[in-house]
Amino acid sequence: MSKAHTGGSGSDAAALILRLAVGPMMVTHGMNKVRGPGGLEGTTGWFDSLGLQPAHLHARMAAATEIGTGTLLTLGTLTPLASAGVIGIMTVAAFTDHKGKGFFIFKGGWEYVGVVGATAAAISALGPGRYSLDGARGKRRGGLRSALFSAGLGVGAALALLATSQKGPTPKPATDDTDDTDDDTGSEG
Repeated sequence: MSKAHTGGSGSDAAALILRLAVGPMMVTHGMNKVRGPGGLEGTTGWFDSLGLQPAHLHARMAAATEIGTGTLLTLGTLTPLASAGVIGIMTVAAFTDHKGKGFFIFKGGWEYVGVVGATAAAISALGPGRYSLDGARGKRRGGLRSALFSAGLGVGAALALLATSQKGPTPKPATDDTDDTDDDTGSEG
């Protein structure tokens, strides 16, 4: 019998490795938003600079989403929803913090968020695998439909969030080069 028939497949190991790479990383990113050097106040200021309004709400939502989706991926439960959350976070990051900076991450580009988002879709396609909470309950399904569901939900939610919550750049005050005194002589009278 092949390993696939005995339950010890390479895809189970791959799912575990990917979940243990992305899940704890997401938890760490979320915790940094809460307990990092600037805490939630610093994250709020950063989100405000990205145009996400109300920034205090988005800072908390992003932290909770990263901690929650990371925990679910690490444990291997609700994998399509957890993957959708990661894809959504990465999509928002691509359209805000990484926008217009090219591809390479060392220049601030979208390379990193693209790879993390694609990895989340791959995790959804693989399913949680045998070595997961869902696997222990006999729920190891993945596949193309699962990946498309995660990608569609994640990107759709991100685009809806951006459409409703992102303000345009704050306009600079207009400078008025004219003098309201209407005095061409420079004298008062």
